[in-house]
Amino acid sequence: MGAGTPAWDRAIVYLLQVLFVAILVVGGLDAGRYRWTTLPVWLQATGVAMMIAGMLLLGWAMGQNPHFETTVRIQTDQQHRVIETGPYRIVRHPGYVSGVLVIIGMALVLDSAWALLPALLAAADLIVRTGAEDRFLHDNLDGYRAFAKRTRYRLVPGMW
Repeated sequence: MGAGTPAWDRAIVYLLQVLFVAILVVGGLDAGRYRWTTLPVWLQATGVAMMIAGMLLLGWAMGQNPHFETTVRIQTDQQHRVIETGPYRIVRHPGYVSGVLVIIGMALVLDSAWALLPALLAAADLIVRTGAEDRFLHDNLDGYRAFAKRTRYRLVPGMW
């Protein structure tokens, strides 16, 4: 975690890491060991599509944003500025959109309905983090308030 990462973000990231591992463990126990549930092939295919879309979006966001990293902080040593190109023209936090797609897609690919429980909790964790990061950037990053007026939605165009 980078210097200047707030304590609230450290807690959110640690929870996300635990939930990520839980998806794999629960999915492995369900689909690989005990076969508690199975998902239709079309749902597994949807999971593959979600993971591919999420990874493509993640690569696009990272390619546009030289400040992209795993923690929330202002990178004063890197002349941190607002990025408004690529997916940032559509939503303010495309990295979290990609995270939600990959996490839920992963549970579906694992062929485990039970793995959806930690996946949905991880997605909720990312949504909470989106709101917290948005408030942090409003308060701490020059130009972010104006950017937020131009790019109205955090995660889902037309909704939030």
